[in-house]
Amino acid sequence: MSQSNRSVSQLSGGQRQAVAIGRAVSWASKVIILDEPTNHLGARQAGEVLSVIKSAKERGLGVIFISHTLPHVLQVTDRIVVLRLGKIVADAPTSTFDAESLLGTITGLID
Repeated sequence: MSQSNRSVSQLSGGQRQAVAIGRAVSWASKVIILDEPTNHLGARQAGEVLSVIKSAKERGLGVIFISHTLPHVLQVTDRIVVLRLGKIVADAPTSTFDAESLLGTITGLID
């Protein structure tokens, strides 16, 4: 991301979200919890937010990433926990999933 002299109010939705996550990352000492951080963002803006999340992970912060956007989940996570009706139905490294198997696990078509 490039540096800008614009105020936060002049930024796009994705840029504002990236700033908010960046603030959380700078204040956090161990973990940040992000609930649907790319929801309602365009592809470019979501990419900016995902870059900030990757940077947080590289800094050694734990990131709890809650999302229904499966490509984003597969892109930025190391481990996936799937909840269905309040119960854990899967807890495995991200590398064990692809989009189809993850969707099947979420919907109950694959257990």
